[in-house]
Amino acid sequence: MDFEFTTEQNMLRDSIAKMMDKVATPEYIRRLDREQAYPYELYDAWIEMGLLRMCFPEEYGGLGGSVMDMVVIAEELSRKSFDFFTAFGGSVFNGLNLVNKGTEEQKQYWIPKLLAGEIRLSISMSEPDAGSDIGAMRTTAKRDGDDWVINGQKIWATGAGAKNNVICCYAKTDTSVHYRKGMSLFLIDNDAPGVTLRKLDMLGRRCVGTYEIFFDNVRVPADRLVGGENKGWEVVLAGLQVERITSTAGYSGGAQAVVDLALQYSKDRKQFGRPIGTFQAIGHMLADMQTELEAARTLMWRAAWMVSQGKDALKEISMAKLFGSEMYARVANMGMQIMGGYGYNMEFDMQRHFRDARSGTIGAGTSQIQRNLIANLMGLKVQ
Repeated sequence: MDFEFTTEQNMLRDSIAKMMDKVATPEYIRRLDREQAYPYELYDAWIEMGLLRMCFPEEYGGLGGSVMDMVVIAEELSRKSFDFFTAFGGSVFNGLNLVNKGTEEQKQYWIPKLLAGEIRLSISMSEPDAGSDIGAMRTTAKRDGDDWVINGQKIWATGAGAKNNVICCYAKTDTSVHYRKGMSLFLIDNDAPGVTLRKLDMLGRRCVGTYEIFFDNVRVPADRLVGGENKGWEVVLAGLQVERITSTAGYSGGAQAVVDLALQYSKDRKQFGRPIGTFQAIGHMLADMQTELEAARTLMWRAAWMVSQGKDALKEISMAKLFGSEMYARVANMGMQIMGGYGYNMEFDMQRHFRDARSGTIGAGTSQIQRNLIANLMGLKVQ
């Protein structure tokens, strides 16, 4: 395995870093977090820069990049805020699912709109009684003439309330069979009649927004069914590996920001006549933080490389996701300890990373689900 980045990838990383420094200033990020406001200006900058186009096929207006390019993007966006990557990733992951499972007509219609910034995409799968247990899903879709009628409730829907957002909603289309054989995916405008959104007050990741959604006899045209009737599970699987590995790259980017903040503070802050970083207790904490981060990053890059080579990397991705998400939370916790009262103060950025990091072990598959997957892929029968 070659750990060298291509010239193009290094240029991509540098250009993203410069753009993010220009647009996502500390004051801008703090305002978004404080006001729980969506980063529209930043999203527009991504569109102008062509970042959303990177991993889409050229025939639909993309640049034909690979998952390796995606993880470069994920790391750099998350250095400013992991929540920024959720805004970017939601549109990209769902768009790639359309590329993989949509009809040619759907691809020609939706993908150019997405890449031009005319629409955004968000996913809605979780429900009050159906998180890790997808089989407990209660939202239904029933055929009525040329339409489908959606009824039910979704929760933890990241970015669902953004302007011009289209909700990628999974619903039961056959309740008599196992969910893997009776679930379907529908594209629903977030302002469609019968759709009600309630923004939730979350501990972290506050700018993109997390929503509860109610569907009350929402009529959806048949051409908004993606992947075919009762084929929703196949759509989920089509994008699962890319979603988890790029999310893991986001953990590495966020964790590096934490280490950088704590390191600079340790150089600047003086106690007992010297910088606190020169005390062994603090120096060793920082050494452990960077070491854990590099271990997580190496797991992530290996898994990403395997995906780029067309290999089945479910076990490697699950291990990288598990270790990376828990590393991010641990590193953020140590960063808070190093900065003391300053870390706990809302005027400084460490507390935001601490709040955002905590979601990593829950979203995109909990740590417990990852451990189950890994154990089962090792030949065990874990339930």
